Amino acid sequence: MRLDKSRKNDELRHIEIIKDFLIYPEGSVLISFGNTKVICNASVEDKVPPFLKGSGSGWITSEYSMIPRATQDRNVRESTSGKISGRNQEIQRIIGRSLRSAVDLSLLGERTIYIDAEVIQADAGTRCASITGGFVALVLALRKLKEYGLIKTSPLKYYVAAVSVAVLNDEVILDPNFEEDVIADVDLNIIANENREIIEIQGTAEKKPFSKEKLNEILYIAYSGIEKIIAIQKKVLKLTR
Repeated sequence: MRLDKSRKNDELRHIEIIKDFLIYPEGSVLISFGNTKVICNASVEDKVPPFLKGSGSGWITSEYSMIPRATQDRNVRESTSGKISGRNQEIQRIIGRSLRSAVDLSLLGERTIYIDAEVIQADAGTRCASITGGFVALVLALRKLKEYGLIKTSPLKYYVAAVSVAVLNDEVILDPNFEEDVIADVDLNIIANENREIIEIQGTAEKKPFSKEKLNEILYIAYSGIEKIIAIQKKVLKLTR
């Protein structure tokens, strides 16, 4: 049974997406998954990595970080420590992979869209919020490119969202908060598109192994959550590509 008594096991936290949160990026949102809050910006630059020069194809990449007091105890800024943590590198890569899957990069032209995810308050699920909010920021940026006549057609293939699922006391719970996540027996992050196709699964048995049947139960509840999240994205973006 989950610790958050205000929610059923298959219930998401309250999700809010505020678009155009900042005025300078081509796409910007503030996304909240309960008490987890992330600013996601999409910035466009007319350059690509060296391996794509001359290809006519674009690129999408990501940077992820937390402000020092996003968590209960103050963290040292990575710019101060002089290196990016392994955890943040992993999250940056999964954000980039997830969002590249949603776009036909050959239609983007030789330009890069940078997705910057800045966690301003963390209560678990920060990478899932970053992917979900980063996708909305990405769509806003693609719309700007089309509006300015820099691309002829939208390269967007489908909507993408992510959600966390945990197993706590042998019960599968959707979108755990920190209090639940920290004591979970199993913790998975599932990224999927609107066609119910899996883009990536990250997960581990924190305390004890789990069965294939339990994995199927996890995926079932994850799909239900992702469908609800994508419905919110579509409402914010008014259902258009």
